[in-house]
Amino acid sequence: MHHSQLAPLPTDLPFRIVSKTIGQGAYACIKKACPLHDENPVFAVKFIHKGYALRHGKIGAQQLRMEVTLHKHIGDHKNIISFFHTGEDSTWKWIAMELAEQGDLFDKIEADEGVDQNIAHVYFTQLISAVGYMHSKGVAHRDIKPENLLLAGDGNLKIADFGLATLFEYNGKKKLSTTLCGSPPYIAPEVISCSRSGQTEGIGYQADLVDIWSCGIVLFVLFAGNTPWDSPTESSYEFSEYVATKARTTDELWEKLPKAAVSLLRGMLKVDASSRFTLEDVRRHPWFTRDNRYLGDDRLKNTINLATDMLAYLHIDFTLDPLAPSPSQGKGGRSRSSGPRLSSTQPEMPGGDMLLDWDVSPLTNNPLGLSSTQPTEHTSVSQHFLISDRLEDEPSLSQFGNYPSVPLSRTQQAQRFGDIIPSRTLTRFFSTWALKLLVPLLCEALHRLGVPVPTLPGSPGREGPVAIRVVTKDQRMCVIQGKIVVEYVSEGLHEVEFVKAKGDPLEWRRFFKKVTILCKDAVYRPKIDDDSPMISVDP
Repeated sequence: MHHSQLAPLPTDLPFRIVSKTIGQGAYACIKKACPLHDENPVFAVKFIHKGYALRHGKIGAQQLRMEVTLHKHIGDHKNIISFFHTGEDSTWKWIAMELAEQGDLFDKIEADEGVDQNIAHVYFTQLISAVGYMHSKGVAHRDIKPENLLLAGDGNLKIADFGLATLFEYNGKKKLSTTLCGSPPYIAPEVISCSRSGQTEGIGYQADLVDIWSCGIVLFVLFAGNTPWDSPTESSYEFSEYVATKARTTDELWEKLPKAAVSLLRGMLKVDASSRFTLEDVRRHPWFTRDNRYLGDDRLKNTINLATDMLAYLHIDFTLDPLAPSPSQGKGGRSRSSGPRLSSTQPEMPGGDMLLDWDVSPLTNNPLGLSSTQPTEHTSVSQHFLISDRLEDEPSLSQFGNYPSVPLSRTQQAQRFGDIIPSRTLTRFFSTWALKLLVPLLCEALHRLGVPVPTLPGSPGREGPVAIRVVTKDQRMCVIQGKIVVEYVSEGLHEVEFVKAKGDPLEWRRFFKKVTILCKDAVYRPKIDDDSPMISVDP
């Protein structure tokens, strides 16, 4: 059930909500807000429906209080989302916190490709800094995964979502955790084997060592654009081979890793938690202490170059078959098991009909500054030139070129990270096709991918924003949901934006790429002059 069907949000808030939902879970949603007398969104607010959380997530008032208490207890750190304030009424609990303007880090990481080790090193270093600070306060996160790793406006990493955090040490005394929680590809094996199951009390696991394992998986994903396995269980071929070969697996994904980092990953991904690397071991490792042109005195530098290089790694290859088994499906294209059912921020698969809404309000606020006259059915040659001119500096277009890169004109004018990589998602494309042709093409692509699609109305009656609701499961059997918004932006031009509501951002990008390739005839692609000055990543 959607949150708006449960109960209206509180009206007597000490701030103004200024956006639609920018993130959601099974019983919570996140919106942008600002002070009552200000116009610009400056923080985020998480709204938790208390009754729904209790009924469907088994999350009671005490656990909700614990999330707030631990977030406040951690205090300020440059790589952790700051806690601001909290409040509640009879239905909702809300938590005001720092807004990570640039959204998901992994929206900027190419699925099945990853990034070079300098970029991976930047964000891994910041992740370890944040986790080390949390652990120094006795708090373990227990849900470290791409969905909870965000970027601030200046490009710095921010860890978010303390709904599954726990206090593992207090007054010098440590305690074991027994809760089965987390996301299957990122959890440590002892979470499954040592947690309680039903009426059986587990022997417990060390929550801080669980975080170290999850950080290791995140580093692997930064390198490879994919997880090493779907779950650390015997049902996973890749994990079973990893265990059997004592981490000398033949899996091709491991071949993509920088040799200097493999020993670090093996230390962090020790199945025996008692011999797993500590944070101090991680910090002493030669790969961790390596020089990095993007880092200086523990702070980001050369952020324009960092953003430029990140953007240039995003690429959609239109020659690929989106219906073929991807590397994420495991050896031989076999489907992997997602392992046991976990207490997680992942939502259940909602029921009900899929919705196609012909009357959705505009999401983009006309960001390109284009005219708002109604589009014509066909695009003339002169319109193509106009479109090309207006989209010349559109950041998301670089991923559709043969050689992804950033125009030199934009890097020369850029002053901050966000001037290269926009705050809006990069999972979008533009099309010169008419709406009545474009929407059925998108629905056909979803159908071919096995995603439930709505029945198209005979005629929408007008050209206007269309939202196709997406609720499906990724190849790891975890739910991803969101919508595809088709919106008119200029005469002869529509924007198709894939707006993730919930799920792994890497899996959402993989889904976006498949739909885009299936719709390739309708995708507007930049025509780049070979002699034009560009900034690109060295091969």
